[in-house]
Amino acid sequence: MPWLEVNKLELRKTFVLRLLQGEHMTDLCREYGISRPTGYKFLTRFKEYGFRGLEDFSRRPHTSPNKVDPFIEQLLIDMKGSYPTWGPKKIKVRLETLYPFLSIPAASTIGTVLSRNGLVISKTRRIKRTYLSSQLSPSSHPNDIWCIDYKGQFKMKDNTYCYPLTISDHNTRFLIACEALHSTSQNEAVEVFKTSFNNFGLPDIIRSDNGSPFASSSKIYGLTRLSAWFLSLGIKIERIDPGHPEQNGRHERMHRTLKYDAINPPADNILQQQEKFDSYLEIYNFERPHEALNQQTPGSIYKKSSKKYEERNIEYPNHDFSKKIDDKGFLWIDSRKSVRISKSLNGYHVGLKEQEKQWLVTFLKYDIGVISKDSLKFESMESLDQ
Repeated sequence: MPWLEVNKLELRKTFVLRLLQGEHMTDLCREYGISRPTGYKFLTRFKEYGFRGLEDFSRRPHTSPNKVDPFIEQLLIDMKGSYPTWGPKKIKVRLETLYPFLSIPAASTIGTVLSRNGLVISKTRRIKRTYLSSQLSPSSHPNDIWCIDYKGQFKMKDNTYCYPLTISDHNTRFLIACEALHSTSQNEAVEVFKTSFNNFGLPDIIRSDNGSPFASSSKIYGLTRLSAWFLSLGIKIERIDPGHPEQNGRHERMHRTLKYDAINPPADNILQQQEKFDSYLEIYNFERPHEALNQQTPGSIYKKSSKKYEERNIEYPNHDFSKKIDDKGFLWIDSRKSVRISKSLNGYHVGLKEQEKQWLVTFLKYDIGVISKDSLKFESMESLDQ
């Protein structure tokens, strides 16, 4: 007979007593209408706990891993309010930093708490892709490579546009600059870089895309006044392939965070927008744990460059003579003969080395082209290579 609801505790006692008196398990299970595993279960529980072991045990778990102290839960909610785009892992690390004496729950439990309080926004899963960029240099130390770019322009509430210029260290993800500018003009950009160089020193390489003011398809080797200035300071320039922003993926990922945390929604004007950028830079560098840095902050591992910023005199001791490019991009052979070189090199000296029917023209250590002695026309090395 199956267990009777009103009498099942007494039936279990009788069942066990008969077993102890020597009756067979198989015969008793058949009589009581239960399985052999059930019969052995109650026999085992009786031997461990006595008749109390035959009572129905609570199905409530012995532990509740997702149960969180109300004080801790409120801390989690407040932290999510302060950093809306942060996930459970970052919140856990930040709270452990701020409150080392508290026991902060696991990231999975934090996620459950946030979800229960309606603080998790479902996102479309992104497909992670791997791209080859064999011509780009790796970085193993701070200031090996600085990544630079303009975050796409956007309209502020006063109907004017903001052009954010950003600079980050490739190795540590440290955000060196995030400046709200009125345009992508080289003059505005130069001032941002001068400040960054004075504050943090010089990198070995600057990596950019092929857009203005970093590069120009119509100039020698794509040089602009800005990139020529980088070279004059002893900084190598490196450009990603056109149409492949993923080759500057670390910097692009920072831009995505920048958009959510400091641009959406935009500020009333450019001064207030800069205040938002300054706040974002401080949080990104010194508060936001970075998973790729083992949950450290970029500011905790970045070190300034030992290379000091100073303008250099360019000399060409191995050339026959040197000439300065004027503000219109012309090189004057003498008072009557001039040759157009490139406006991007205005203000810089180039070296000239005499050859049989031409002069070899060099900027810094780069041979950029030749000047015909007969026609006084300049032909860049790029066109000579075609």
